[in-house]
Amino acid sequence: LCFSCLILMAMVLTWFLCLGLAAPPTVRIVHSGLACNIEEERYSERVYTIREGETLELTCLVTGHPRPQIRWTKTAGSASDRFQDSSVFNETLRISNIQRHQGGRYYCKAENGLGSPAIKSIRVDVYYLDDPIVTVHQSIGEAKEQFYYERTVFLRCVANSNPPVRYSWRRGQEVLLQGSDKGVEIYEPFFTQGETKILKLKNLRPQDYANYSCIASVRNVCSIPDKMVSFRLSNKTASPSIKLLVDDPIVVNPGEAITLVCVTTGGEPAPSLTWVRSAGILPEKTVLNGGTLTIPAITSEDAGTYSCIANNNVGNPAKKSTNIIVRALKKGRFWITPDPYHKDDNIQIGREVKISCQVEAIPSEELMFSWFKNGRPLRSSERMVITQTDPDVSPGTTNLDIIDLKFTDFGTYTCVASLKGGGISDISIDVNISSSTVPPNLTVPQEKSPLVTREGDTIELQCQVTGKPKPIILWSRADKEVAMPDGAMQTESYDGILRIVNVSREMTGTYRCQTSQYNGFNVKPREALVQLIVQYPPAVEPTFLEIRQGQGRSITMSCRVLRAYPTRVLTYEWRLGSKLLRTGQFDVQDSTEYTVSSLSRDSYGIYNCNIINEAGAGRCSFLVTGKAYAPEFYYDTYNPLWQNRPRVYSYSLQWTQMNPDAVDRILAYRLGIRQAGQQRWWEQEITVNGNIQKGELITYNLTELIKPEAYEVRLTPITRFGEGDSTIRVIKYISIHPSIQSPSITKFHCGFEDGNICLFTQDDTDNFDWTKQSTATRDTKYTPNTGPNADRTGSKEGFYMYIETSRPRLEGEKARLVSPVFSVAPKNPYGATNTAYCFSFYYHMYGQHIGSLNVYLRLKGQTAIENPLWSSSGNKGQHWNQARVNINPPTSFQLIFEGIRGPGIEGDIAIDDVSIVEGECMKSDQPDRLWWLSPLSSKPCSNADCVWAAL
Repeated sequence: LCFSCLILMAMVLTWFLCLGLAAPPTVRIVHSGLACNIEEERYSERVYTIREGETLELTCLVTGHPRPQIRWTKTAGSASDRFQDSSVFNETLRISNIQRHQGGRYYCKAENGLGSPAIKSIRVDVYYLDDPIVTVHQSIGEAKEQFYYERTVFLRCVANSNPPVRYSWRRGQEVLLQGSDKGVEIYEPFFTQGETKILKLKNLRPQDYANYSCIASVRNVCSIPDKMVSFRLSNKTASPSIKLLVDDPIVVNPGEAITLVCVTTGGEPAPSLTWVRSAGILPEKTVLNGGTLTIPAITSEDAGTYSCIANNNVGNPAKKSTNIIVRALKKGRFWITPDPYHKDDNIQIGREVKISCQVEAIPSEELMFSWFKNGRPLRSSERMVITQTDPDVSPGTTNLDIIDLKFTDFGTYTCVASLKGGGISDISIDVNISSSTVPPNLTVPQEKSPLVTREGDTIELQCQVTGKPKPIILWSRADKEVAMPDGAMQTESYDGILRIVNVSREMTGTYRCQTSQYNGFNVKPREALVQLIVQYPPAVEPTFLEIRQGQGRSITMSCRVLRAYPTRVLTYEWRLGSKLLRTGQFDVQDSTEYTVSSLSRDSYGIYNCNIINEAGAGRCSFLVTGKAYAPEFYYDTYNPLWQNRPRVYSYSLQWTQMNPDAVDRILAYRLGIRQAGQQRWWEQEITVNGNIQKGELITYNLTELIKPEAYEVRLTPITRFGEGDSTIRVIKYISIHPSIQSPSITKFHCGFEDGNICLFTQDDTDNFDWTKQSTATRDTKYTPNTGPNADRTGSKEGFYMYIETSRPRLEGEKARLVSPVFSVAPKNPYGATNTAYCFSFYYHMYGQHIGSLNVYLRLKGQTAIENPLWSSSGNKGQHWNQARVNINPPTSFQLIFEGIRGPGIEGDIAIDDVSIVEGECMKSDQPDRLWWLSPLSSKPCSNADCVWAAL
């Protein structure tokens, strides 16, 4: 507790401004976890090798402000295809127990809305070695029962692996090599790629009957051990043969238990037996015991072809199959066909009438039909003709033709379907033929079409069917390409009613009901149409919008109708909480607005706009608040450990304020800090004097932090409205590396590869900014015929800075890039001149519209004076050029690169590899043509203050 108090008491507040801090993202991938090897390839591409089953861990290190968002993806799909979504948006991608299919190229993408996203990739190579398998084959056309003398035998060894496997063979303890034995040949088939090695034994000899071992090796990469498989070759070695002790096919009744027995009749070594099913996996209730398969209480779903497979890796596997047929009768239907020779759908005395009866039978050859009239058996006669339809035309169908219908033929006719042998319940279908047997007719009740309902209701569409017998009614959409609410194209109904639950607006439309020939007359279908109208409340936008604005300012809220039915909107009303503000009606407009001319504390809150029609209301909600936006921590602080003592350290906490002008002036920040893992926050207010500008960098120095502890820091802006949104980050102690110290004037080099672009900043007084770019990540719509194809080193993934001269840039507009402040070495009190430095950089000026590139020197204390140092204009060709300049600054200084847009879009200018080295440029470095410039003016000079400048 006392220590925490000491921290807060010792904090020293310092403020400074730095405009133009926004920086596009940069990315670097580092690895951890259990990698076997990391291979560096050209252009910093990496190959990460890992053993299957180990843990892969890749970390994406990013820079940029605002803090970039990170996403991991994988070639040919998103990483979330195989990993939880929560993992792929983190900086660290972790895959436990990695499998071979998870190898491939992984990409880390970082974006913060500035420039192009930064992308880096790494290829993950998963190494593995499966157990090898040896199979034995004879030469084609020879005996297949046993391996005799004068036979050629092939031992094939196969193992799946990555990297490619290396094989070796042994006979007993003897290592077999190609050429070591004239009777042995070792080779790889030409159609393989190293995954198979064959040992050929030519014209078997007595010594060839022995134990053979195949050793598969990946040369111990990733510590994967060698694996071995053995096979004993003898004069009894033979491929498998089997026998099924069951009939084919097997016809059973549902509920019975079925047992399939498979036995081996040959094979050395002893074959293994497995059962498979042609239609997929075996039923879950299947019981396996060696070669015996038992299915208790069999059902129709268990029917199909079952195969027994024997394998001993000698020759081809043996396979025997049988078909299980489960007897069944289902789907009994009938239809009545009036006399086909008369255009009349009614049944009439003296004419022919046919009754058809249909069922589905398994097996179809066991199906039997019998006919009854009024319960008495009916036999085929001259007037009562009983036939069975061709099974290829209409399977499972029988017909009763009544010739010259008489009054005495009226009655109930019964069709009974059964299977030979019994065991299955018969299906009985009754058909009444009488003077009241009439074809169907369909009507829709007047009040049932059009039918109006509301979204979410349950509705019944009705078609009234008359006639005897009443047929099945088929419902479909009038638009035949649109599916029914249940997803089917057609729905059956036995009472003519279609019931739809939870009606949605997409169900609006016309529905068709029509008669089916089944259980009715085989005549032209009758049909009717029913129109369904679904009303739904207005859909509006925005459904929710947050508006942040300071007191005394005005806001306007707008709510717009997107769609509604009925489209005639009745009223709208605006409310603040429960307080009614305004009501009205729509005429022809589709939106309504509400304006608050001067916000006060009482006018903050939630505004609701309700737009109402007959079906309900749609609501736009607006949260009007004076809360300040969250600050954004600046993660790219150069050397944040500005004080580093033996036991404690100090940290420069930096941030910018998001949208500082959106609300009232920020009066203070509430800073909370706690040691990682602790619960209690210690807080302090940081007073803010004046207005915070957009992009202004604010620094607060945290002191007396204990090494090597990490701390959570919470920052909350405060306005007269109250507290704004908070943001939290973790600060950690990291040992300072020489490469991240302040820019050294003894030797400075910048290739613009790091996220903070070596502390270069954009000048706030120019027209547009320089852009960090690499060829690999540039926009695919870049302007051709201008700009570099790679950075100065030739790398397409290396970065450089350039000016983009495409629209909306205009001729003469300037982009200025300002270096950090360089402190010069103390002046020699006995010397007459200042310390000399060699300033050099590479520039690329290619395109027919190239403008100018100027370099200026700005001395400490003379910010209003910029001394011309170097200049060049026009097209210099598609290559990088180097400029070198001797400078003798008397005090600390900055360098300014100024790019000026030319007359057209093909005028991109780029710079790379900026360096400052103590000492004058070497004579060989100096250009052939030089000019003298004074650091304080652009006039030629000849005194000691002049500098060398390359044309």
